[in-house]
Amino acid sequence: MLWFLIIGIIAGWLAGKIDKGGGFNLIGDLVVGVAGSFIGGYLFGILGFSDHETIGGMITATIGAVLLLWIIRYLYFLMILHLYNMIEQS
Repeated sequence: MLWFLIIGIIAGWLAGKIDKGGGFNLIGDLVVGVAGSFIGGYLFGILGFSDHETIGGMITATIGAVLLLWIIRYLYFLMILHLYNMIEQS
């Protein structure tokens, strides 16, 4: 369990570096990395890949965390766009 959290923290930090150039705080890295590892594991499982080693788990978690950050940013953009349109109409 501790190893899973360490991989999550590192994957979240790497995703922050890849996506926007900086990591989050420790808790943010952990949440993004752990959630990303589930997303990456699910997607890689659908594609027929498996990660039984530490490096494979790190790559899977990082890719999943980057995808999660893209989804969050896209949803945030849609929310801001919607609010802007509401203000513009009133």
